[in-house]
Amino acid sequence: MAGKWEWENATAGAVAGFTTVAIMHPLDVVRTRFQVNDGRISNLPSYKNTPNALFTIARSEGLRGLYAGFYPAVLGSSISWGLFFFFYSRAKERYSRDEKDNLSPGLHLAAAGEAGALVSLCTNPLWLLKTRLQLQNPLHQTRQYSGVYDALRTILKEEGWTALYRGIWPSLFLQVSHGAIQFTAYEELRKVLVEFKSEGAKSKGAEVLNSLDYTFLGASSKVAAILFTYPIQVIRSRLQQRPNTDGVPRYADSFHVVRETARFEGVRGFYKGITANLLKNVPASAVTFVVYENVLKVFKLTRRKD
Repeated sequence: MAGKWEWENATAGAVAGFTTVAIMHPLDVVRTRFQVNDGRISNLPSYKNTPNALFTIARSEGLRGLYAGFYPAVLGSSISWGLFFFFYSRAKERYSRDEKDNLSPGLHLAAAGEAGALVSLCTNPLWLLKTRLQLQNPLHQTRQYSGVYDALRTILKEEGWTALYRGIWPSLFLQVSHGAIQFTAYEELRKVLVEFKSEGAKSKGAEVLNSLDYTFLGASSKVAAILFTYPIQVIRSRLQQRPNTDGVPRYADSFHVVRETARFEGVRGFYKGITANLLKNVPASAVTFVVYENVLKVFKLTRRKD
């Protein structure tokens, strides 16, 4: 029975992840292009702000530009959310010994961190492919990838399989810290909301919450996670760029990114694209958790009928 419930968590997470990406992907393209543009690269277009970026990409590159990297993004997000909820529920079960509602914030943090690390190891190649495809534009001097398969084949041929794990260290740290902060905030806010709404209510526990509550929980927990971890996203995106025409990566490692960004752009450089990121991920997180919780409710009703 426990195993079945774990896969239901994974399925709910995967459905939620797919829905999120399908709606919000153009903002992800804008965010990535802002993140890597340090003002010193000639083959990247410059945009004034998020609306200007969306309009410019739509005008010069069409729908294909707005949805560049969509397939690895869909696959990566669906797998990430599915695996995250699966590993997270497994970790919570192991830590709590069947007393899930009594987990401390520290154990919620540990469970989310463990799940984030495992997800990162599984999905980093997909995020690298997504980043490479999103950064392609008419100003590129190198031959563009024709699609996901061509990108994968070219990377393996020109850079080797290790290139698929460029940015793995910031990615690991990002997944662990971001997921841990978001899910800990979500769980703790959820407890407070359940307790508040349960007072004087006929139903108890999570059943008192509705989609509006899950929207608030998903959005607020995401804002907290983004504000703390966004600079790591910038570091990862800059590491995952396609090498220069001579085959040499623009940045050697994470410390090189930090040093160069701080030197030429200051603190502001670590928060480039955060507006697009908030516009994409805060509503997206709200949608994800609403879908996730409601899919779980459907599974629960189905199991009761059985």
